[in-house]
Amino acid sequence: MTDPTLETDPGSLPDPNGYFLPAGSGSRHQIFPGVEIRTTAGKNLMLSVVRLEPGSVVTEHAHPHEQMGILLEGQLEFTVGGVTRLLNPGDMWRIPGGVVHRVRALDRSALALDVFHPIREDYL
Repeated sequence: MTDPTLETDPGSLPDPNGYFLPAGSGSRHQIFPGVEIRTTAGKNLMLSVVRLEPGSVVTEHAHPHEQMGILLEGQLEFTVGGVTRLLNPGDMWRIPGGVVHRVRALDRSALALDVFHPIREDYL
């Protein structure tokens, strides 16, 4: 017996609370050449999906937000606080607010998931 509250098309169910977001939703920004970020925010944190084209670079920068992430696809050369590592899918990072960091995609595209606290108003 199937659950009558489930349908084959979950997008057809009303969601007055905004609990669920369809694929591709959220705010989109090109933050550096070849680097696109798609974000959604809750009350206190922000989730972002980052697509990096081969050879693209997130230049050295810092922000007051704490940032953590995981690499889902590809390889990244990631520098945090002067320490550089080659990251592969499943590798994660922690960046305290105010720490300088830089990212470079290697010879193929990469996909990463980042979480920010507090919310980055510039990515809404």
